[in-house]
Amino acid sequence: MTTPRLKIAKLDESSLKKLRQMEEATGTLIVAIEPAYPVADLDQEQVKQLQQLENDLGVVLIAYQTDL
Repeated sequence: MTTPRLKIAKLDESSLKKLRQMEEATGTLIVAIEPAYPVADLDQEQVKQLQQLENDLGVVLIAYQTDL
């Protein structure tokens, strides 16, 4: 089994209140997640390439550091 790279975010009361207000305003449920590992420090060109790949694939991509 692989180690999860994302986890449910632990929000403080103020942040949770903002999230709930956004849910109410949009009529949606929103899940707050945070990386369990450090995200990669990409340069501008790498970010542009990652965003293009996201557009091409129709997904959200997150790049993680590989030197863990």
